Amino acid sequence: MIRLFVWLLLIYIGYRVVIALFTAKKTDAVSHGPAPDAATTHRDPVCGMYVSEEDAVVGRLDGQRHYFCSMACLEKFSEHLEQTSHT
Repeated sequence: MIRLFVWLLLIYIGYRVVIALFTAKKTDAVSHGPAPDAATTHRDPVCGMYVSEEDAVVGRLDGQRHYFCSMACLEKFSEHLEQTSHT
């Protein structure tokens, strides 16, 4: 009777492990899916974070708009441009 209980317990634990592995793979596939919709979001050129147009800090360079997640990223971008233009 104890052997039967041990076998059932091992089968149940194995089943739970297999289910957990398959569930983790599905979650990874969803979280690493395609990039956000490019029509409403833009990638910050400094930190790489995606930001929506309505939440973004907008900077302009040569008439082209650049979207940033924060003023700090905009300032880093400006500093980098100043450093490259002086060399």
